[in-house]
Amino acid sequence: MRILILSVSLLLGACASGGSGQLSKAAPPEDVAAAGLAFEQALESWHRGETEDAEGALTRARTRLDTAVAACVERRGCEAGAALQAQSQALERMQLALIGRPRLDAATAVVVESSEPSSSEVVMPIDEIPELARSVALLKGRKLDEVIVLNEAVQAAIEEWLTWMRPNLLDAHEHYQYLRHRMWPVYEQAGLPEALLFGIMAKESGGKVHAVSRAGAAGLLQFMPATAARFGLNRNGGFDERFDARRITEANVAFLNDQFRVFNNDLELALAAYNGGEGRVGRLAGGSKRRFWDAPVYNALPPETRDYVPMVLAAAWLFLHPDDYGVVFARFDATPASITLERSASINELAVCMGQFGNARGWFRTLRNLNPRTEADRRIEAGTVLEVPQAAADAYAARCRSGLLAQRSVELHQARKPAGASGPMRVSGGTGGPARSHLVRKGETLHSIARRFGCGVNSVAAANGLRPPHYMIREGQRLSVPSCGRA
Repeated sequence: MRILILSVSLLLGACASGGSGQLSKAAPPEDVAAAGLAFEQALESWHRGETEDAEGALTRARTRLDTAVAACVERRGCEAGAALQAQSQALERMQLALIGRPRLDAATAVVVESSEPSSSEVVMPIDEIPELARSVALLKGRKLDEVIVLNEAVQAAIEEWLTWMRPNLLDAHEHYQYLRHRMWPVYEQAGLPEALLFGIMAKESGGKVHAVSRAGAAGLLQFMPATAARFGLNRNGGFDERFDARRITEANVAFLNDQFRVFNNDLELALAAYNGGEGRVGRLAGGSKRRFWDAPVYNALPPETRDYVPMVLAAAWLFLHPDDYGVVFARFDATPASITLERSASINELAVCMGQFGNARGWFRTLRNLNPRTEADRRIEAGTVLEVPQAAADAYAARCRSGLLAQRSVELHQARKPAGASGPMRVSGGTGGPARSHLVRKGETLHSIARRFGCGVNSVAAANGLRPPHYMIREGQRLSVPSCGRA
């Protein structure tokens, strides 16, 4: 399948020259025409990658075009409607030119078909233009932009993401970029929009692979144990597959497709079922006879679900339209790579010696997300291969093979907090540091307790003789928690 790119110059030139659907000759042609020419040149430069700031130049050219059209609108003798229409068409064709390219391969490119005539064809990997590529994503044959209704509930949720939850949104986006090569291909193959995947992940876990809720839901997309088992997420060699980014995405796709069949592709009801339970939502909606926003459905759902659906939709909308809301998602090289440890080290040690080389906020979370089977504080044998982004591989080569930071990372790993006056016991199976005591409260699970203290579930379980897969604990039970690093 192929897309043919149509130059915007013909449209903008015609806009300046007058005629039906174009600017009249009364409007000074050099304003819109010059801006249009600069826009076209910037677009072509972006295509060829001629400068390091090609993307910035394209943005400035688009702003210049916007300004020219706005000035035309305010000027007497200018056909404002025609100018705006010409601008809209130019930008739409720009999106088609940038997004709809022939496929490079199944993993890195998109395919969009167009009947527009053209004399040139350009191939572009989707990774180079992720925001634009996502903006044309479809949900069961409909554009996601048209499926999401910006009612007051969704708008209120957008405000939450843009105010006190803005750091969460930005963190989730960064975490997702490093996990994208594991998650997005699953959605792409299923024909589901990437913005939906991001919206669910942002709300469920914020992009933390080892996230565990108080109720016991776990993983990036938060599956309860029973539901996880129903969709094939098991304990593989003691490892909870809910912490595997690809496997939990596959389960998420299977669950959503089941709900789309039940609710006739109703996105809100499918999301409500994902959070509030299939049976409850099915009974309230009567299959697909009622919508999520209908009072008999909405008012009967728990507050958590009434909040969950608009928050997911809002995050998905911001993923598609960041520029419209002043959101700047960081752009960086998330190319997958790997490192082979030259000496034994824990993830904590690697995070220390890598420092902020290539990542202003450090590499701890990314190392944990990409290597979910490895406890943060457990020493990993030399020769072990770890998955990392290319920038983290560069950081390892520069900082962790030798030198001051490499030495200090070992010293910090070996350091232990002094025991208190009561002299807490040391627990075998932990890190060798002093243990802490914790009285189990109502509603707590071993996962939530381990997360609170920055430990792995296996470490706490081993310290208390608890057996998988249920790790049964009871209210009032006193647990011994080993000294651990952050989860």
